[in-house]
Amino acid sequence: MGVTKSDLFTDQQNELASLAKALAHPARIAILQVLLKAQQCINGDLVQELGLAQATISQHLRELKNTGLIQGTIEGTSVCYCIEPKKWKAVKTLFDDLFDGYQAANSCC
Repeated sequence: MGVTKSDLFTDQQNELASLAKALAHPARIAILQVLLKAQQCINGDLVQELGLAQATISQHLRELKNTGLIQGTIEGTSVCYCIEPKKWKAVKTLFDDLFDGYQAANSCC
């Protein structure tokens, strides 16, 4: 989506598109699943868990953190990541609203 065209859409549409883009990579989905299961995770654990390079994991973590889906705290030389609960709930609401807008029709196309 072009930067100049984003103003044609609502804030909610732009936010949902941004979140969908952040979720559109299987490595990011895998990272979120690990964090959901563990409730927190140290970056090195993700490298071992997923089998991806440290730099790759860091890049995906940065994308997830930029959208606010995760948060991280520095503990010595490690960074501990976890799901950001308020944003997670807001994202769920956005997607629920989108999917709840569908009503099955008797015929389509």
